[in-house]
Formats: sequence, structure tokens, C-alpha cells
Amino acid sequence: MIVKICGITNLADAQAAISGGANALGFNFYPRSKRYIGIRDATKLIEQLPPGILRVGVFVNEPGARVADLVRRIGLHVAQLHGEETPEQYPAETRVWKAARVDDNFSFAAWEGNPAEALLLDSPANGVFGGSGQTFDWSRAAGASRQIVLAGGLDETNVREAIKLVKPWGVDACSRIESAPGRKDHAKMAAFIQAVLEASE
Repeated sequence: MIVKICGITNLADAQAAISGGANALGFNFYPRSKRYIGIRDATKLIEQLPPGILRVGVFVNEPGARVADLVRRIGLHVAQLHGEETPEQYPAETRVWKAARVDDNFSFAAWEGNPAEALLLDSPANGVFGGSGQTFDWSRAAGASRQIVLAGGLDETNVREAIKLVKPWGVDACSRIESAPGRKDHAKMAAFIQAVLEASE
């Protein structure tokens, strides 16, 4: 299972996540995010990561050509698109995870044929592109016929239940394992990762 820690802004948090068992890290390139990391800082940080760690860039309504260029320049593996991007706007020759907000109107039928490698299911936070700390009704995510990365308010206390119900391809945690926006609480992060690993066995 993909175990992704998102909103990484510093090497200490990245190393602690990897030591705990995370196999994917997320870097937020949306300038209005509290967890924003600049291109130069991200590149320097990513250069120090061990091989085998999935490096995911979070983008919001950026032109596809710019995203594709940044993925190559920074050394990312995946572009996670959190805005209103349509398939026509996806970056060329780039692995894409498309964020979908799960509200009362959510339906997998609306995503049939979408070329994204995975759907990242997140909470419908008003005006916030991820990192809200809010959960959603996981039953709406169950039974998917495509790869799902489950996000939205996950931590040690609830991720086992979420995995049991949804059986996702991956899970993604951010705000509820922080001591402050962009700074991870290493104990909470380790407990979350351990809970995921135990639940996915």
C-alpha cells in the first residue's frame, strides 16, 4: 500500500516519515498553501532522499506544460492535481493523481474514463485545496473499480477503520499529524504509519 505523508517542507520531517515506513512524500507547490515549499528548496530536499520513495508534487490549477516541466526539473514522480483541471489540461507524459472532493453528490460514474492513474479522495473543504483535517463519509469511497488514494482527516485513530471500509490503493495524511502547518509531529506521524502498516497486512 502507498503510505503518503503530504505537506513536507523540511528534511527532518521527510527523514522521520521514511524511517517510520512511509513510501511516498508530498510537496505542496500551491503558493497560497500553509504548507507551500519553493521550487529551489524542494529540489534541494528531494536530492537528499533515498531511492524508492515516491515523490509527489501537489499543484492547483497550474498549466499542464508548467507542471510537466516542474516534475522533470524538481525530480518528482507524480503530479497530484487539486484544482479544477480537466483531462485535456493534464501534463503530458506525467503520472497524475486527481483530487476529487467527496460530498453528497459524489459519484464514481463521473470519473469513468478519466486518465488519471488514481483518484485522491478528499473532504469538501470550503475554499481549501486539501489539508483541512476533515473526514468525509468513507462509505461513498467503498467499492471503487479504480485505484484510490484516501485522504481527508486521517490519523492513527481512524485510519484502520478507513482502510477496512474503503480498501484503498494508498492513504494520505497531512494536517492531523502536524504540530503546526508544515511541521510534522513525529510521534503522531509514526503512530499513523504504524497503524496503516498493521491494517494493510
